[in-house]
Amino acid sequence: MNVTKFFILAAVAASLGWQAGAQTYDTNNEVVQTLAGSGFSGDVDGVGQLTMFNNPNAIVADSQSNLFVSDSGNLLIRKITPDGTVTTFAGGGSSSPPGYGTNVSLQCWGFSSIMIDHSNTLWVTTAATSGYFFRIGSNAYVSIPTNLPGFAGQAAAICVDSGNNIYYATGNKIYRYTTNGVFSVFAGSGNSGYADGNGIFTAFNGPAALASDSANNIYVWDSGNDLIRRIDQSQNVTTLAGKYRNNSSADGVGTNAAFSSIYQMCFDNSGNLYLACGNCIRKIDAQTNVVTMAGSFTQTGYTNGAGNLARFASADGVCISGGTIFVADSGNQRIRDIAFNPQPQVVSGANLGIGTFAGVTITGIVGRTYQIQSSPNMSSWTTRATQLLTSSPYLWIDQNPVSGNKFYRAVLLP
Repeated sequence: MNVTKFFILAAVAASLGWQAGAQTYDTNNEVVQTLAGSGFSGDVDGVGQLTMFNNPNAIVADSQSNLFVSDSGNLLIRKITPDGTVTTFAGGGSSSPPGYGTNVSLQCWGFSSIMIDHSNTLWVTTAATSGYFFRIGSNAYVSIPTNLPGFAGQAAAICVDSGNNIYYATGNKIYRYTTNGVFSVFAGSGNSGYADGNGIFTAFNGPAALASDSANNIYVWDSGNDLIRRIDQSQNVTTLAGKYRNNSSADGVGTNAAFSSIYQMCFDNSGNLYLACGNCIRKIDAQTNVVTMAGSFTQTGYTNGAGNLARFASADGVCISGGTIFVADSGNQRIRDIAFNPQPQVVSGANLGIGTFAGVTITGIVGRTYQIQSSPNMSSWTTRATQLLTSSPYLWIDQNPVSGNKFYRAVLLP
């Protein structure tokens, strides 16, 4: 039955102009959960799932594990702290840049992509035809860099290397702007096409996402060619993965894998490249093995759980922080996270409190689910309740009379 269902879905995909091939899931027991967002479209700050976004399409993390979201439908930059608190970091005011935080209007710009450098400065490329950057410092000051040369057309993608040099893509070229103010074409002739080689003697067709690894190789999603290309610091351009203009999705190795769409890319410290591919999150390791972390080539929706069962509705943004992958799930108006092989965690004593009544005070993560257990002897435990935290601290009251000794604990569920 499952095989029949797969081929039916593949046939539907083919009729829409793209094909779904073999999908291989990673073996690290990834589990998808919801960090923030209620599923309703809007602009509501708060904590965890008691918040609203409007088409969040990109996400990055700073050195303190704060997340910054391009909330494109609201034309805001939202911030999510590690405890799940969502605030508006920039946008929503009446004046154009420069200015601070929520006093600045970003209405006239539109968002194309977002990046954070090693000084925790945000760089946002615009969807405006004039194609400008604006940058937002860690103090929420929004400005347009006056020392960055202008260019024609949209800046479709941006990334930063380990030396804080900036790379961006526009007009079928990849530009580099160094920290000492040198501006140059890093790769690409500007002609639309496909050619590996060196520097300007190469061709791209709609570069739409960039990422830099620890060796400062620049990776390009060459969207018009359906390829992932790599540019080393000698400006040599090679093809890393994908099938030329194949417009399909398939896991595999290197050029045996296929991609139909990639919206954002990021690296971890082990050289793995993570890809936000709309319906799924995929990974390319250092040996160019391509696997799926979570989601489906052919099915959309909203489902938490194991990677192969999880569903997204336009997973447009991806970043990694503290060993967790975060996803901007634009179609579901949510920020999701992917944990590796999660295990139930007993909450430490410092986060539990027992009052004169039979109850447990949980200081935990709003929007996550906890299991409350009791025991007469701290040896055998009985589940008393499963509780989604809507606030922190959260007081849970035992509705049953206490007789004899009774110990309590709270367990954070995966």
